[in-house]
Amino acid sequence: MKELKVAIIGCGNLGLSIVHGLLGNKSVAPGSITVTKRNIESIRDLEAKGVQVTTDNAAAVRASDLVLIAVKPYDMENVLCEIRDVVNPEKHTLVSIATGVTLQKIEEILQKPTPLFRAMPNIATDIRESVTCICQNQAANRHRESVEWVFDHLGTTLHINEDLMEAATILGACGIAYVLRFIRAMIQGGIEIGFDAVTAKKIVNQTVKGAAELLITNNDHPEMEIDKVTTPKGCTIVGLNEMEHQGFSSSLIRGIVASFEKIEK
Repeated sequence: MKELKVAIIGCGNLGLSIVHGLLGNKSVAPGSITVTKRNIESIRDLEAKGVQVTTDNAAAVRASDLVLIAVKPYDMENVLCEIRDVVNPEKHTLVSIATGVTLQKIEEILQKPTPLFRAMPNIATDIRESVTCICQNQAANRHRESVEWVFDHLGTTLHINEDLMEAATILGACGIAYVLRFIRAMIQGGIEIGFDAVTAKKIVNQTVKGAAELLITNNDHPEMEIDKVTTPKGCTIVGLNEMEHQGFSSSLIRGIVASFEKIEK
């Protein structure tokens, strides 16, 4: 693949994580990345790494092949109107990372047939361990390959139907916050039973990492691995049962559903 020039329009927390991920594995040359933000002072340090930093969204699009639009949903229409005159369907592939903005809506605003994708990564792009769900319009294979190439360098990529993109946002993007809150609670519990905070954090972090790798490597259902450590009358089953009595699984499921319903409104 030829050198890909990437623009990230709206370099907030997620956009910045994507930049760090791209720079971290050297998949895109720093000079081929252009990022924009209204107030660029918070991302000025990227210039020292060779990244182009600007407030001019149209200029960023002109300088790119692949355009990642990472603005808030309520800013999406204004940004699309700002760049549509410089979008060239023969050159540009657009990827929206805005929650809830459909491909049809983007097409209506652009007023021209353009290779379009929606993508939902999470902040683990920062360390190239994201899961990114992608859907598309009738883009050609070369457009799909360039989008996959970028996000494959940032973790795992899955293609899904567009009607599941909001669900993907909850499970993959919001989901990382749920997991982090679970980790925080485990650390707090570890402190209560005797560990100092630093040691508890090390134990919990590796335990969670090991659990995820176990499922990925063995391709098992979680319950199969749980059964291996729940011996009769043992401390594991007592702890699990107490958590369930207190609504552990149901509260997590209800939280996921509540977040989904918030998007759907």
